[in-house]
Amino acid sequence: GVARVCMAIHADPEKAYSLTIKQNCVAVVTDGTAVLGLGDIGPRAALPVMEGKALLFKELANVDAFPLCLATKDVDEIVMLVKAVSPVFGGINLEDISAPRCFEIEDRLKKELDIPVFHDDQHGTAVVVLAALINALKIVKKKMGDIRVVFTGAGASGIATAKLLMRYGVKQIVACDRAGVLYKGRKENMNSMKEWFATHTNPKGLTGTVADALVGADVFIGLSGPGVVGVKPIKQMARDAIVFAMANPVPEVMPEEVGSHARIMATGRSDYPNQINNVCCFPGFFRGMLDVRARTVNDEMKIAAAEAIAAIVSREELSEEYITPSVFDRRVVEAVADAVAASAHATGVARRKRKATAK
Repeated sequence: GVARVCMAIHADPEKAYSLTIKQNCVAVVTDGTAVLGLGDIGPRAALPVMEGKALLFKELANVDAFPLCLATKDVDEIVMLVKAVSPVFGGINLEDISAPRCFEIEDRLKKELDIPVFHDDQHGTAVVVLAALINALKIVKKKMGDIRVVFTGAGASGIATAKLLMRYGVKQIVACDRAGVLYKGRKENMNSMKEWFATHTNPKGLTGTVADALVGADVFIGLSGPGVVGVKPIKQMARDAIVFAMANPVPEVMPEEVGSHARIMATGRSDYPNQINNVCCFPGFFRGMLDVRARTVNDEMKIAAAEAIAAIVSREELSEEYITPSVFDRRVVEAVADAVAASAHATGVARRKRKATAK
């Protein structure tokens, strides 16, 4: 009976993967403090969003995801609770947890668990932005190492995206908040996230406003709020400008305003071309990690996922209005899963080679 299964796992805990739901199960964990477009609405009100996320996991990647909406904002309690339920799961998806707490929660769980912990608001965003940028640069014939990128939004997704772009070879990043450019030595309106940007980006020490930063910039990445950038600063960007205005539901600048002033325009919305959406990342990312029983997540896996997403769009299909695949393109999940699994294996964090495929 079941006792034989229990004793087999007791003798070899790794057998939990082959003998229980752990092999295909992910926890979608939130405290409801940073729900997209809604803010701090608490765990009960966040549950429909987490249910939707679980549905996407199942429908797109055949991953069994379960919402865990925690009635606490205490970092120690969240870490303790996730650790306590972790034996059931093959991976943890952190969702809609406010910054800077999300950094500490993720860092601590990554150190203390032997399953991957992935804060989608950070890393899913970073992956899909990198994928879109890889393809956009093919069109404008510019290189990662040569471009200057201006960010608005110095939150969790901004930091994660900047880190991944830097890892991929972008050398010049300037970040801005409502008070203007973030630079080393700035004193007003600072926090730990803005300090990171001030220390690790803006190598030339630029100061001034968002508009000042955008003069001659090649790429604008908006992870901030509605209408933050008007069309005037966009007009001052370099030739063949790339504009990713991803605030939802209202972007930093509307595509209608930008018009011909940018070569490539992308948003987070489905009713415009070039939707940059985390749905292109997380289902396949977790499918790949579960299939190889990954121990953790690393930058190599994120880069592999971004390159896989970008590669879905063929050279023949690639155009100013088609730089990233549709979230409903069934090829995306399998391509991302394959890339993540291979990268996990190559970097030594996989327990086995990939055998299963997305259903």
